Amino acid sequence: MTQTPVEDSETSGVSRRGFLASAGVVSSYVAAGVAGFAGGALTVNAAQASTPEKEAQLRAQQQSATIPFYGEYQAGIMTPLQAYGTYAAFTLKPSTTLEQARSMMQLLTDDAARLAKGKPTLPDGEPYLATEPARLTSTFGFGPGFFSKLGLQGGMPAGFAELPTFSIDKLQPEFSGGDLVIHVGADNPLTVAHAARQLSRTAHTFAEPLWSQTGFNRPQYGVPSDQTGRNLFGQVDGTVNPRSAKEFDSQVWATSGPQWFRDGTCLVVRRIQMDFAGWDKLDDTKKETAMGRNLHNGAPLTGTKEFDTPDLKATYENGMPVIASFAHVRRAKTDNPAEKFLRRPLNYEDGLLPSGEPNAGLIFAAYMADIQKQFVPVQQRLADLDLMNTWTTPIGSAVFALPPGCQPGGYIGEGLLG
Repeated sequence: MTQTPVEDSETSGVSRRGFLASAGVVSSYVAAGVAGFAGGALTVNAAQASTPEKEAQLRAQQQSATIPFYGEYQAGIMTPLQAYGTYAAFTLKPSTTLEQARSMMQLLTDDAARLAKGKPTLPDGEPYLATEPARLTSTFGFGPGFFSKLGLQGGMPAGFAELPTFSIDKLQPEFSGGDLVIHVGADNPLTVAHAARQLSRTAHTFAEPLWSQTGFNRPQYGVPSDQTGRNLFGQVDGTVNPRSAKEFDSQVWATSGPQWFRDGTCLVVRRIQMDFAGWDKLDDTKKETAMGRNLHNGAPLTGTKEFDTPDLKATYENGMPVIASFAHVRRAKTDNPAEKFLRRPLNYEDGLLPSGEPNAGLIFAAYMADIQKQFVPVQQRLADLDLMNTWTTPIGSAVFALPPGCQPGGYIGEGLLG
């Protein structure tokens, strides 16, 4: 696929939002002779022989498993995705000085390092809730306001700035922005809740809570697998991700820019609300046409396995592309290495809407070295002509610069804060 957005000639004179306004475009596409390509029975990998005792042992091992806090990179980025997570954003209090921000990060670092080992913070009113770390990680980042309010504009990395306004956005302030973000992840929801509470309590001395978003993935017992999780539309989510140290070096970790930011990364958090009533009206063929992947195993419509490379040149006998011009896969795919990044999505569910439909969707989290070069071009293509926009709406958005990790005796952000 070239970097030039692909559009049907029939839609060149029509507004893109109008083009994406209904599932009718999928119906007409399928009716043109491509129906039937999405068939396939659900396949399940054969489970290894297991017993209740063995399962209990694996779960116990998982609940006691730890991820080192100290290191070259912050934990919770390259760490295999945990089952539960919380993102909490804060705004610095007007009275918070640079020296106080330094104290805040020193205290947060100490809290996080203790919790990662399964030890309580100082103080901790419920220390017994810290004893099951369950692969707990705590990750910290700074929003644009953190730099401007503390007089640190000169330390902002290149390519780090607020996202432009996209035509599909309907952003709500209660899910957007922030000077400081804390991301907590673990395989135990009680562990996540406890750690988030302790870290938020420490941060609150220096910053006011702005928003908090909590989500989940499929739990994994024992050693985490490479199988990609699914979102609430039933689609595999996060297939195209860096999977080697070399790919992380080229896509995620900063190798240039301010010295304090080397081995750090940038985070984009987008809250995506899903229209389940509309989505459920589609049959599987129409859903797969909109996505460009098979539902049963996540394979591209031109392949048989999830990690097969989509063939964007493949056509049917009638000349129509197998992967439609409006399919999410086509809009998101790029051969430009400068437009690739890490995705760590979480599903969210916050009760019911007045309509009776779920108030639910996706907490889309993406990590990259340069937001403007890597994320913005991809998101612009999706906003321009992605049929999935018919059933998804971004209602929250925030960006943060994440420092590298630190060593014992140091603290997160020390290169910036001194």
